Amino acid sequence: MSFELLIAFVVFAVATLFTPGPNNVMLMASGLNFGFERTLPHVLGVTLGFGFMVLVVGFGLGAVFAAYPAIYTVVKFAGAAYLVYLAWRIATAGAAKGEGGGRPFTFVQAAAFQWVNAKGWVMAIGAVTAYAAVAPYPLNILLLAGVFTLFGAASSTTWLLFGTALKRVVSDPRSVTFFNRGMAILLVLSLVPVFLEG
Repeated sequence: MSFELLIAFVVFAVATLFTPGPNNVMLMASGLNFGFERTLPHVLGVTLGFGFMVLVVGFGLGAVFAAYPAIYTVVKFAGAAYLVYLAWRIATAGAAKGEGGGRPFTFVQAAAFQWVNAKGWVMAIGAVTAYAAVAPYPLNILLLAGVFTLFGAASSTTWLLFGTALKRVVSDPRSVTFFNRGMAILLVLSLVPVFLEG
């Protein structure tokens, strides 16, 4: 096992997991709109769903994308379209703060979302291709997924806590509407690096 490569991968994982992206923006918005407890299934779905996706990519799906890049392109654009739709839903959520027809993602919805999250695909494929030499196969894939799951739980919880803490500051309906629209814009902007990566 390469200790230096493992440290490099942990830095990569922390940097990619804690920076703003679709999951983090949606968790923060959910924390503000629905609170900590109601958003916990979303946190678990993101954390375990992404860890599972890394396993699947590491055990073969990444090779399919390498052999047939058009499939990856289709997934990337479908994911981007879905993110734009989610941004629109967040922007038009108004100030119900969870009391109206809106509700947070369920565990299954959040886990399934990982499969159309363009940033998630870039992270998973990038990690598997760049850090596969961290340990012998299949231990390397299990290690990558484990690190992503561990730090993913910390990242998701941090962004949820940030959104929940904003409830004290963003309390009137107009402020909540403004916040939701800002989060929708950030969600759309989070797609820019994905399309710049090639």
